Amino acid sequence: MTQTINNSLAKQREFFNMHKTKNIDFRIKQLKKLKSAIIEYEPKINAALFKDLHKCEMDSYTSEIGFCLNEISHAIKNLKKWAKPKKVKSPKLFYFSKGFVVSEPFGVSLIIGPWNYPFGLIISPLIGAISAGNCAVIKPSEISNNTALVLQEMMDKYFNEEYISVVQGDASVSQSLLKEKFDYIFFTGGELVGKIVMRAAAENLTPLTLELGGKSPCIIDKECNLEKTASRVIWGKFLNAGQTCIAPDYLLVHKDIKEDLVKSMKEKIVKFYGENPSKSKEYGRIINKYHFNRLSDYLKDGKVISGGKTSSKELYIAPTIIVNAPLESKIMQEEIFGPILPLIEYSDIDRAIEFINSRPKPLAMYIFSRNKKLQNKIINKTSSGGVCVNDTLIHITSTDLPFGGVGTSGIGKYHGKYSFETFSNKRSVLRHTTLFDMPRFPPYDKIGLKIVKNILK
Repeated sequence: MTQTINNSLAKQREFFNMHKTKNIDFRIKQLKKLKSAIIEYEPKINAALFKDLHKCEMDSYTSEIGFCLNEISHAIKNLKKWAKPKKVKSPKLFYFSKGFVVSEPFGVSLIIGPWNYPFGLIISPLIGAISAGNCAVIKPSEISNNTALVLQEMMDKYFNEEYISVVQGDASVSQSLLKEKFDYIFFTGGELVGKIVMRAAAENLTPLTLELGGKSPCIIDKECNLEKTASRVIWGKFLNAGQTCIAPDYLLVHKDIKEDLVKSMKEKIVKFYGENPSKSKEYGRIINKYHFNRLSDYLKDGKVISGGKTSSKELYIAPTIIVNAPLESKIMQEEIFGPILPLIEYSDIDRAIEFINSRPKPLAMYIFSRNKKLQNKIINKTSSGGVCVNDTLIHITSTDLPFGGVGTSGIGKYHGKYSFETFSNKRSVLRHTTLFDMPRFPPYDKIGLKIVKNILK
């Protein structure tokens, strides 16, 4: 395997050094090819996502396939503008110079994807890598094997391996890849593996992006639209059976509306997935037995007030709401990443904010309130990768907003222009006149010093 990886990297470096990928028209052509590939393979992608995660066609399209197609279209439309050198002001002392910021590709990039959105979270960073002019080695998750195989087939058909290649395998293969010298690494996954990736990158001083996760809080104020809040929280939490890095991890609910909210959320679960969600075509499954057992253990950490039913044979866990979970319990300490939603009651927003700030900075934060002063107070007194007000998840769909974490929830941002910038080295270029020089060469005199002082005041 090591030799295979070495050969693949050597081919990509050779291709990159031919400078073809620096051509903007070449990049746009590759983006169009990627779009065509996705459209052709849509039925196979849908089938694979259903096999891996029991995703229905609507969820597959909105959260993965269509999401990527939209991002590609956005990149094609804006790439020439993004790539154009940006003129900057000249320094005072060298006023007659001209400065530019030039975006150049790093070279050969490594993209390691997760299993929960196994297509979209590979393709989305790949769009950035292509847009910026890089070659790419992509490593899909072996856990979502069906999707990984479709990705392999699609990429092999549409792209030469010296430009974009797919490497399959388990954690040992990822470790082998990380021993190699890449020019950029993009990793999506959990905090523990993220630390391993960062240590490996440090060995070669390789720049990287880490898209991680964490316990994303959802604050629900008494001044909220109860009906819409319930619908949007239930949708955001139980999409993909809760296996979403930015899913609401726990609710902080004002005591005055707790009972009404719980009642409404229970109604929405039935409305969305029926009396028995295991029979619903729109409700997902847990990815494997390991995660099923992990999540099942969480059910012991509080009082189940809705759901709680499981089936190890089907890898099914019902949409579940829990109350009275001790703050020191595992469900309140670890990222849940599944269809279990703990609810905590609060009466004082300042105490709720303190509770959030006592924990690692999350990838996302959700606020449901009509009170803009309260919204701003929460935003200003907390920190997170992103914030979504009066909805869940949808901030990730904006190609004009940077997406990424802070602290333990991640390093770096992407989507749209931010993906292009992530995979680009910002190179400074200054062109200076040869007509004359300001006073700067020895021997120095008082007149020259006076001129410099007047300029640099």
